[in-house]
Amino acid sequence: METLEGRISILAALKARVRRFQVVLVSASSHAEKVEEVLAAAAEIAVPVKRVPAEELDRMAGGVTHGGVLALCTPKPPTPLDDLLRVLRGSTAPPLLLLIEGVEDARNLGYTLRSAEALGAHGVLVKKHVWDFDGGALSRASSGAFERLPVTRLDRERDSLAELKRAGVRLWGCIARVRTSLYGADLRGPTLLAIGGEKRGLSAAVREECDDFLTIPMQGQGTSLPLSHAAAVVLAEAMRQRLAGRPDKAGAAADTDMRSTGPEEAGADEP
Repeated sequence: METLEGRISILAALKARVRRFQVVLVSASSHAEKVEEVLAAAAEIAVPVKRVPAEELDRMAGGVTHGGVLALCTPKPPTPLDDLLRVLRGSTAPPLLLLIEGVEDARNLGYTLRSAEALGAHGVLVKKHVWDFDGGALSRASSGAFERLPVTRLDRERDSLAELKRAGVRLWGCIARVRTSLYGADLRGPTLLAIGGEKRGLSAAVREECDDFLTIPMQGQGTSLPLSHAAAVVLAEAMRQRLAGRPDKAGAAADTDMRSTGPEEAGADEP
């Protein structure tokens, strides 16, 4: 069993109906209006709710702020690729996917998932070793996005990426020192944005599957971006293009007066 803390994460998980819940624990001192949504969602799927002393929740949370609500449930399973493809086929908008090859901690991955959901990604793909983070910490950092967003584990990455390409998805590798600027790449069609690990960048296996590469132009003295920041930048540009209907032709090539970075250079940890 896994422990979820906090109203936002628990409510998102209850509504997603992917995890199996053993019990939802509510502090005896919690005001009814603060937890009524959680209680209603639990009742809808017949999850037991138990009122317990706040001190018991404190012990179970191990020092993590829980806001008076805690749940015991199964870990969230990865979304199978076939299910993700069904989601893409059922979408009225061109698919937008994010691939993450490596991340150093659950908070950084959680922040990335939160940005991905907010900026219109239909799903996120992660390498199998990235799936090892604590699901409760990940859900909390993502503000529940981990529960709502399809997250697919790549066990056989070449086969999975080839299947996405057969479905019409164009793979863009985000790396440093390439000619095409993010702001000149056409991201309006079915798109997967592949971001490398914070230490090693995009693997050779993923690079070989990429249809093209883009870079994030940078100014100032900084040389890199954290993973979650880089993901937010590229996804925000994809969303901007889809809303505006076109890429920025003036930025088709990386400005020679500006340095460029790929997310693989994002070695700094989240604050």
